[in-house]
Amino acid sequence: MDVKAAPNGVATIEDRILRITGYYGYYPGYSSQKSTSRSSVTRCKPGANCPSSHSGISRQLSPLSVTEDSSAPILELQSRGSSGVCGRRVERQNRSGDDSTQTHPENSSQENRIKARCLSCTSMVLKAVWGLLIILSVSSSWVGTTQIVKITYKNFYCPFFMTWFSTNWNIMFFPVYYSGHLATAQEKQSPMKKFRECSRIFGEDGLTLKLFLKRTAPFSILWTLTNYLYLLALKKLTATDVSALFCCNKAFVFLLSWIVLKDRFMGVRIVATIMAITGIVMMAYADNFHADSIIGVAFAVGSASTSALYKVLFKMFLGSANFGEGAHFVSTLGFFNLVFISFTPVVLYFTKVEHWASFAALPWGCLCGMAGMWLVFNILVNVGVVLTYPILISIGTLLSVPGNAAVDLLKQEVIFNVVRLAATIIICIGFLLMLLPEEWDEITLRFINSLKEKKSEEHVDDITDSSVHLRSRSRVNGAVSIPLA
Repeated sequence: MDVKAAPNGVATIEDRILRITGYYGYYPGYSSQKSTSRSSVTRCKPGANCPSSHSGISRQLSPLSVTEDSSAPILELQSRGSSGVCGRRVERQNRSGDDSTQTHPENSSQENRIKARCLSCTSMVLKAVWGLLIILSVSSSWVGTTQIVKITYKNFYCPFFMTWFSTNWNIMFFPVYYSGHLATAQEKQSPMKKFRECSRIFGEDGLTLKLFLKRTAPFSILWTLTNYLYLLALKKLTATDVSALFCCNKAFVFLLSWIVLKDRFMGVRIVATIMAITGIVMMAYADNFHADSIIGVAFAVGSASTSALYKVLFKMFLGSANFGEGAHFVSTLGFFNLVFISFTPVVLYFTKVEHWASFAALPWGCLCGMAGMWLVFNILVNVGVVLTYPILISIGTLLSVPGNAAVDLLKQEVIFNVVRLAATIIICIGFLLMLLPEEWDEITLRFINSLKEKKSEEHVDDITDSSVHLRSRSRVNGAVSIPLA
């Protein structure tokens, strides 16, 4: 049934509805052309070339001049539809590409973190292994030095000559360090260049004659006094007692650092100092204050005191030194001892204070063994600071006390009574208290708080697990909670 044209030129009801609704592709006579265009337009997949359909549309719409302009939006919408689907695909591909590029650096960062953790773990394991080896080496070398001295005293008692002879071996410290440098370093340096580089411990100008006499003389005297008093104490006391008393040098280092260097005051170290002094008194009382015992304790305490003064003055004037600078300084002490202190054994020989029949009669095996063990001990102390934690070196020195005690028991040279054993234990406990770091109280509080947090978290997890278990049981049993009105 045909519908008459309205006065405004709208032919059909459909045209009027489209005109009122404002359809974007509307033009007069749209409904009449719609049926013919449907038959001519063929559907195709987006992105595919459909020339027949486009040609059909153009042939059907070409007789009307207005329809050619108004049909452009319809074709544009069709092209937009096809391009929109493709565009969405491209955007999804781009987003997936962006996501892959974002996940790739995240994966690489995670791999780097894992590698860094593995490296840190391996370095800690290596440090721990090196620390264990150095602890055993330091304690065994110190025990060996002390026991060789006791053996030497059976046939030869010249403590100052033994001190001078063993100190001369310190000259070999820097050559040993340079040999290690040649074996391990990638960029090898000449001996003179390495010597000048390590001589910066004396100042920017290096080692001069003035600095050599000014800085080396007091430290060389303290070094000689420490070793000489230690050897004198070994004549009066057992090796166990002397090594235990020598551990008091940590307490003396704290007192001198607090007074001279104005270090931080720590109550726990004051307690450790009191324990060290108590152990010293008990050690003297162990033999009922016998004359030899009191003199031996005085020599051992004097050796610990000069050792502490050496360390404090070294920190005051020279500061911290690396392995190369330490090797250079110890070798310089040996050279100073050879040049300037050699007259003292000669004077003692001619005054018959320390006299021997002939040089052939000297126990060269014991003397060289003592000097070699002492040199190994000094090298290990300096190497250990580089390879592992410094606290392990102190623990190695402390372990020389039970090591010497075991050797003395095997040799049946010592009888441990209650007082001597208690004094040794008290001194060792005080030594261990000295090894506590300055922030030990804060570290302890953090550790306790972390334990409390873990316990609270475990308690909350247990409560949640129990509640979930009860709910699951109620659901299984069909229990229903009915709210009361």
